[in-house]
Amino acid sequence: MKVLATMWRQFVPEDKCFKICSMCSTKWETRDDFISDPLLFINGYQAHFERLGQSLFYFTHQKEGCFSTIAIKAKEFLSLYSGKKYKERRTNKEDCPQYCFEKEQLDRCDAFCECAFNREIIEIIKTNQNNNKLLKN
Repeated sequence: MKVLATMWRQFVPEDKCFKICSMCSTKWETRDDFISDPLLFINGYQAHFERLGQSLFYFTHQKEGCFSTIAIKAKEFLSLYSGKKYKERRTNKEDCPQYCFEKEQLDRCDAFCECAFNREIIEIIKTNQNNNKLLKN
């Protein structure tokens, strides 16, 4: 039992942080540290239509020697968005552009759809990342 506890501690840091890169062990203490890192690039979104908080955002860690893909559940970013959330899903309806079916499609969705707020979160993350890259240069 003691061996199991020791093994578990290797995977769950005592000082809980937002995320640790499984490839290079870079550690982001907070969500803000994570989305402000100029070496991270959001490059994908996978919708979970039944539980939108379980949808995934994909990031590439562009650190030399790493280039790992990091998937994080949308629920980790929900508090970034304070705008309107629609109650009706418009998936496959006439006004749906089908963006949620294409992992690399990160554009804002104009449909009044319950899924649209995750795309607004993507816009917030992209804007933050672009601003931080400008500051770095």
